Amino acid sequence: MRLSLGRTVRRVGIRGSGSGAACRGSGLRGQCLRLPKTRCPVRWSGLAVDFVSNEEIITEARRRVAQGVWDYLVGGSESETTLRRNRRAFDSIAFRPRILVDVSHVDTSTTFLGAKMRIPAIFAPIGSLQVFDPAGAVAASQAATEFGIIHCVSSATLPSLEETAAATPTPKIFQLYVHGDEQWTTDMVQRVKDAGYAALTLTVDTAHYSRRERPMVTRYVPPTRRAGAAPERRFQASLTWDTMDWIKEMAGLPFMLKGVQTAEDAEIAVQHGVDYIWVSNHGGRQIDHGQGSLDTLPEIVQAVAGRARIIVDGGVQRGGDILKAIALGADVVALGRLQGWGLAAGGVAGAVRMLEILEDELLSTMGLTGLTSIDKVTPKYVCQADPVTEAHEMSSWVNMPVGRIL
Repeated sequence: MRLSLGRTVRRVGIRGSGSGAACRGSGLRGQCLRLPKTRCPVRWSGLAVDFVSNEEIITEARRRVAQGVWDYLVGGSESETTLRRNRRAFDSIAFRPRILVDVSHVDTSTTFLGAKMRIPAIFAPIGSLQVFDPAGAVAASQAATEFGIIHCVSSATLPSLEETAAATPTPKIFQLYVHGDEQWTTDMVQRVKDAGYAALTLTVDTAHYSRRERPMVTRYVPPTRRAGAAPERRFQASLTWDTMDWIKEMAGLPFMLKGVQTAEDAEIAVQHGVDYIWVSNHGGRQIDHGQGSLDTLPEIVQAVAGRARIIVDGGVQRGGDILKAIALGADVVALGRLQGWGLAAGGVAGAVRMLEILEDELLSTMGLTGLTSIDKVTPKYVCQADPVTEAHEMSSWVNMPVGRIL
């Protein structure tokens, strides 16, 4: 187990990639003597699958899950314009590589919530994770811990927040939807504190539930809603800045506001003492015809002006995407769909392998850009450029059997 996210851990189920025996004392992959990779299978439920790219992980995930579950994971709201803009925003950024820089040692790690992570990424909160792996949020936390990042646990998944917190010793974030009155909220926040979560995230872009028509067409209802847990929407719809202040003060934890999409709201948030601004449009699953998250990031970074740390999600699919987000001012990115694909394809081992591939991509892109560490990344390494592919939910991968998997 990893007792600290900055230390090397024993790898379970994945061999031939990552630190392990290749390290020469640093514990960080970017500072290791990297041995040639061997192609070793991910084993899960009696299957052996050789994943060499995240395209293969996605293809395997699609093979394993039912259509309704797939639609729940990959779909957006209504016309899915926001979802496509998320991806188009990343496709519209190009790198400006510098040459003749010594990149023989590249360090992809960063520090977040006081813990050293192997890459500047966290697992985003996903509801109903148990449809991708029977262990639900515990599987996601185990994968995050084994690899060396932080998991933000959704309040709309199983098992309980206490069971998930106890599953691994590493820091975790809890994401809160307000689904009850003041007493309900007070009790929920106390449970989060008692369970030892390192931070609290309040999601504020779900005042109304969107029309997600892909799963609607297949009549799919996620388990947390199917089991009679459909929330009291009136509570989430009535949230105000005063409500946020009350929850933040009551929690007494590092506080994240998830769903910020404008500079104006970012400015108000920092005035209210929010510690982490989470730039997010819910992965294109809430308001349709919104901006891509990466498109809104620069104005929010400018408004925040260093008074809070910044997380961004929505459309992150490659290690290069992580580098683009950091260059434009984010501290870390959050991974949603990639997390679900990894778990669906191979459980904990599949999610770990997905992260290893992201790390490989990030390390390679940093080296080719002339960067040796995350703290050296600045906007001068990127520029605007015309995208070369149609923006859609699979536009990062060109080797899919049919281009995109619906």
